[in-house]
Amino acid sequence: MRHLLLTIAIWSTMAVPLAADPASWRADWPRTDFTRHNVALDEITSGGLPRDAIPAIDAPAFVPVDAAELPAREPVIGLVIGGDARAYPLRILIWHEIVNDVVGGVPVAITYCPLCNSAIAFDRRAGGQVLAFGVTGNLRNSDLVMYDRQTESWWQQFVGEAIVGTLTGERLTMLPARLESFASFKARAPDGRVQVPDDRFQRPYGQNPYPGYESAPAPFLYRGILPARIAPLARVVRVGDQAWSLDLVRTRAPFVDGDLRFSFVAGQASALGTGTIAEGADVGNVLVERRTADGWRDAVYTVDFAFAFRAFFPNGVLHLD
Repeated sequence: MRHLLLTIAIWSTMAVPLAADPASWRADWPRTDFTRHNVALDEITSGGLPRDAIPAIDAPAFVPVDAAELPAREPVIGLVIGGDARAYPLRILIWHEIVNDVVGGVPVAITYCPLCNSAIAFDRRAGGQVLAFGVTGNLRNSDLVMYDRQTESWWQQFVGEAIVGTLTGERLTMLPARLESFASFKARAPDGRVQVPDDRFQRPYGQNPYPGYESAPAPFLYRGILPARIAPLARVVRVGDQAWSLDLVRTRAPFVDGDLRFSFVAGQASALGTGTIAEGADVGNVLVERRTADGWRDAVYTVDFAFAFRAFFPNGVLHLD
């Protein structure tokens, strides 16, 4: 715990990321095939922690939604598959970043990168097998680099693509999930379940280890180009290679853009503002739905920081007005 908190403190004062060290990687990752990669290895930097120092959760515990002792405004990742509704609180994910689970019979990875505010649910099936994921301790564009335990290939969380190793080029399927308040999840899934902490890890759940991060002038451990006309840590709503600023969505919602429908309701606390997550500023609940032959259905979308969208989608379209 002390090592983790010390590293976070170092992150807040570092001007440049730690240099990539492929020689060291090969010693620490003997099963990873570093001859296979689709990004320049020097784009991958150390976050200051060894692999699994941020421990993924492989056997999450849950309680019924009515038994969950969670403030109404706290953010959760809500996922519903085949009637199986589960909420994964950011008070847990901010300390673990990955939860490997099975929802509605589908093996899933629930992921959260605090530095990009990217909360993404993936189907864990890829490359002809079911994968389980952990945290490498490395970053690219300030985003979490995951690894799968089956081949020890490295995966970019923001886009769900293997970037180093045997499975390079494979992609995970992103699942429709909502970053929403606990109150929102409870209202739409009264029979759902909510993840609760595993006491083995002894983290100060409910506390934000990155206080004030969303107000920083620039992202931690990032050396790429910053977006124009928007603050790098402003939130954007991403659907594929397009994004809409949260300010625009908040002002215009509800509205329809092509086959997408955007809604916004206040009442969700930011996980990355104050030291206590429940006291974070109200960033609201965004919902994006897509028109289908069967009516409106949840789209695959995320609410990320603008710099990360610019980094991973340099030719993407960012709607500001």
